Amino acid sequence: MMKKTFCISLILITFISLMPPVKALEDAETLGDLRRNYESLLAKQRENENKSEATKAEIAKKEQDIQDSQEALTQAEKEEQETQEKIEASNKRIEELSKQAEQVLLYMQQMQGQNAYVTYISGASSMTDLIMRIAAVEYTTDSIQKTMEDLEAEIKQNEQLKIELQEKQAALEVQIKNYQEAVKRLYSNLEEYDQFAPDIKKQVQSAKDEYDAYLKLCQNKLGSTQDSVRLVDCTSVPVNGGWLKPLNSGVITSSVGSRWGSFHNGLDIGGNPEGTPVYAAAAGRVSGRINYSSCGGNMVFIQVTVGGTRYTTYYYHLLTVKVNVGDIVTQDTIIGTVGGGSTASYDKCTFGAHLHYGVVPGWYTVAIPKADVMIPPPGFPNTEGWRFYSRTTWYG
Repeated sequence: MMKKTFCISLILITFISLMPPVKALEDAETLGDLRRNYESLLAKQRENENKSEATKAEIAKKEQDIQDSQEALTQAEKEEQETQEKIEASNKRIEELSKQAEQVLLYMQQMQGQNAYVTYISGASSMTDLIMRIAAVEYTTDSIQKTMEDLEAEIKQNEQLKIELQEKQAALEVQIKNYQEAVKRLYSNLEEYDQFAPDIKKQVQSAKDEYDAYLKLCQNKLGSTQDSVRLVDCTSVPVNGGWLKPLNSGVITSSVGSRWGSFHNGLDIGGNPEGTPVYAAAAGRVSGRINYSSCGGNMVFIQVTVGGTRYTTYYYHLLTVKVNVGDIVTQDTIIGTVGGGSTASYDKCTFGAHLHYGVVPGWYTVAIPKADVMIPPPGFPNTEGWRFYSRTTWYG
């Protein structure tokens, strides 16, 4: 039976996974767009919280139904065993009575064939005694026969009860399976989404950070924070001619794509100890930051422009983060350090020191659309075991 703690811990994720990703910044042209995006996510969070309460109650009921059905199944199995034991005991008793009846009938036949005849010839003085003895034998035989018939009826009744109990067990097993499937359906779509998708609270916080950062930028540059203010008038993202590696060296330990039943939305780059500097692969502006995610740990998202095209780069499993939302970074900026080892205490999606690195076209904050993830990121093969020894190493 599915653990309650597991069920409840996944409830919010179930609804969150159904949410569309945060709108690409290229669609958010004004401060008003950012504000509405934040408010929309906040409203979604509140809606999900209400839904989660109902879902928790439904899961609790289904789990109780499963437990009750399992207890009923155990009881039915016990009753079936007891019934089988009764059938076996009755059969044994019938066998014993059959032997007794055979002995009594044999004795009676001997008496009627010999003693009764002799007494009848020799006189009537002992006939009464003989008749009484014969009557007693006949009574005993009838009693044994009646008991045997009762036992045979009891066996038939118990055999029917056994059949009914077996049918009940089969029905309970189907019922338990249906309840388990009902619980499973609550999470049936989880594997269809990026395992690193941030929960709704982190999306709300990221949208707020984005809005607050632009409020500050627009206030400082234009002296205005009106909804109509255009984002491009408040800041610009540096333009890049090409890409660099986010690390000075490393080896691909896991590729982009399907992995362990879900979608792995970036390359895992190992070969470096925790604390190794992680650089921005392209100059840009930090659009999102997540701390202590249960899957991904510390994360940084950077909006960049390379070759005239907008992209969002993302870096997961960081031990430390050295940038904040709104910061402008260059390709020489250390945005954080490699984690994934000691961070495993809270980051359940890591098994050792490494950097998770990915790129997606468009400008996003923290919710990366799986369908658009670049496989592989520019300058990398999607091949486990491939090594690079400088930030300028290029593949392809």
